[in-house]
Order: sequence, then structure tokens, then C-alpha cells
Amino acid sequence: MPFSFNTIFTLLVFFTFLTGCDASTSNSTVRDSPTIDLNDYSLPALSDEQKYSLAHMWFEEKLAYDLYLELNDLNPAGQLFNIATNSEINHIKLVEELVVAYDLNVTNYLNDYMIHYSTEELSALPRGVFTIAEIQTIYDALFERGKVSKEASLEVGCMVEVVDVDDLNHYIEEAEGNTALVDTFTKLREGSYNHYWTFDNGLKELGISTGCCAFDDQKYCKTTAEFPKKQ
Repeated sequence: MPFSFNTIFTLLVFFTFLTGCDASTSNSTVRDSPTIDLNDYSLPALSDEQKYSLAHMWFEEKLAYDLYLELNDLNPAGQLFNIATNSEINHIKLVEELVVAYDLNVTNYLNDYMIHYSTEELSALPRGVFTIAEIQTIYDALFERGKVSKEASLEVGCMVEVVDVDDLNHYIEEAEGNTALVDTFTKLREGSYNHYWTFDNGLKELGISTGCCAFDDQKYCKTTAEFPKKQ
């Protein structure tokens, strides 16, 4: 299955990031601590596609976590730091609970289903380092795009969250019949909706009136009907 972040590469060269004045991000705190009690669920056997979806989402959440922190180190923004430390880290844990429950080794994208879960392998991965070559390449490209300015960093955040939702919509359909997967992916999607609007607000604080709709490609311009805002 192709990794859907690949679509970003054809778009990155066309994106022009707007400039604006600096602004306070004191109101940008994001708290998103979703939980699933797996004791409340039966855990039916996974299809290969469902195993892949768990592996994919673990690395996709790590990509967001690592990317936001790395960009924040260069272009400090409350949105980047708060989403990473209050949300993405919890999303990684949420997916990993299912990875542990199913005893899946996701380090190498499930190339060998006989290898078991290894907390040592996952915890040993440094920030910004991935064992999957295509994910490493995608991370590096997004980092290069986002590092040029605070605005660019926030716009990369918009991109990541839209792709997250696209992937999760697919995996929720694929997880039909496994309530634990459906509920987990639904919580992740709700978080991505919230993060998208946080990045949108961050751009507007910088004077970019169109927020995440500043892209030439309108794929990243969402309405509240498409991405419901948390009440």
C-alpha cells in the first residue's frame, strides 16, 4: 500500500508561504489525552491490512511528534510544542497499547509477522529517526520545508493533520468489525481535527487571514463540516 504522505512531494515545490508579523501564542495550549480501556473490548484476530494500519499509524504519530518538536526548536510556536507534548505523545501511546495487545513488531513495518513487539526497539529510535526509508525521506522533506520560518512550520502542521485524517478515514473503514481499532482511530481523528484548527488559528495570529487555506492547493483548506471543531 503506498504511503499517502508521498502526495506531499508533488506539492511541496509549489507552496509559497506568506509572511506576517510575529504574534503571541499564549492561548495555544492543546490538551488531548485520549484513552481506550482495552479490557472493555474483545480483540479479534487482525487481517494483514489491519496490522499494517497499526504500524503505519504508530510511525505517522511519531512523525508528527518529532517534526513538531524539531520545528519548534528552530521556530518556537506554542502550537507546535503543545500539540507535540500534550497530544501527539499520547496518540503514540494509544496506538502502542494495541500494538502491545496484539504483540506486533512494527519497527520494520511488519516485514516479518513472527517477530514480536519490542519496546526496546521503539524506544531506542531517536527524534527524527525512522527505520522505514520512505518515512525518513518524507520527514526530512517536511522538515526542510518547515524550517524556513514560523509560518512555514505552522503550514506544515496543517499538511500533516490533513494527511492524518485522510489515512485514518481509510483505516477506520478497513477496521470494520474490530471495535477497538475503530474507536482508537476515531479518537486519533478527533485529535487531528483539533490540531488542524489550532494551526489554522496560529497562522491567523501571524496575520495570515486565510490560515490553513493559504495553500495554492486547496486540498488543505477544510471547513468545519469536514473537520468538526471540538466544542
